[in-house]
Amino acid sequence: MGDYVIFTLAAPMGGFGGPAGHERRGGTHWPARSALLGLVGAALGVRRDDRAGQGALRRWQTAVSILSESHPLQDFHTAQTVPTANIKRPATRRAALTALKPTDNATLSRRDYRTDCAFGVALWGGEDPQAVADALNAPQFTPYMGRKSCPFAAPMAARVVVAEAVPEALASITPPPWMTAVTPRQIISDAPLEGGWSETQSAEPIDRDLWHFGLHQLHVTGPRG
Repeated sequence: MGDYVIFTLAAPMGGFGGPAGHERRGGTHWPARSALLGLVGAALGVRRDDRAGQGALRRWQTAVSILSESHPLQDFHTAQTVPTANIKRPATRRAALTALKPTDNATLSRRDYRTDCAFGVALWGGEDPQAVADALNAPQFTPYMGRKSCPFAAPMAARVVVAEAVPEALASITPPPWMTAVTPRQIISDAPLEGGWSETQSAEPIDRDLWHFGLHQLHVTGPRG
C-alpha cells in the first residue's frame, strides 16, 4: 500500500518530444517521465535553475495510462531571424523585415504532435503528495500538453489515493467529462508491471538549464506499437 498522486491530462492536441533534432522534432505517443516532472515543477513553481527543487522532483516515480487512441499530426514549421550584419537593433518588426535579403534563408523544421490526447497519471515516492495535488489543481505556471500551443481541455482533477500498486492507482483517476470509461490501452511505468516488457528512453532529467537527459528504463503493458 502507498500514497499516489493521481490526475488526468486531456487535450485536443499534444506534443511529446523525443530526442531533439534541429530539422525534425519527433515525439512519442505518451508524455515521458521528463515531461511529467516538468509539469509538476511548473505547478509547484520550480524554475529550471533551481537545482534543489529539480532534485526533489526527480525523487518522484511516474506512471501513465493511455486512455485514447490518439493520431499523429505533423506541423511544417518555419522560423527566421534577421542577421545582425543587415541591421542592428531594429526599432520595429517592419524595419527588421525590410532589412532581409533574398539570400537570408528561413530555418525549416517538422514537429510531431498527437491529436485527441487523454492520459491518466500516477506519481509516488516524493515528498508531500497533498501539496503536489494542490499545486496541480492551482498551478503557479501555466500547464500545457507538452508544448505551449497545446492547452488542456479539462481540469487535471488531481488528488491523493492509497492503492496497492500502479494499476489500481491509475484506475481511480477522474476521466474527462466526455469519457465514460478509463480502461487503459497501455500503461507505462517506472515500476515493473506484471506481464509487461521493458524499454529504455532518454527521459531522465539531469540538467534542465542545459537540456541534458539521461537514459531511463520504463515498463510497459498492453498492445505493442
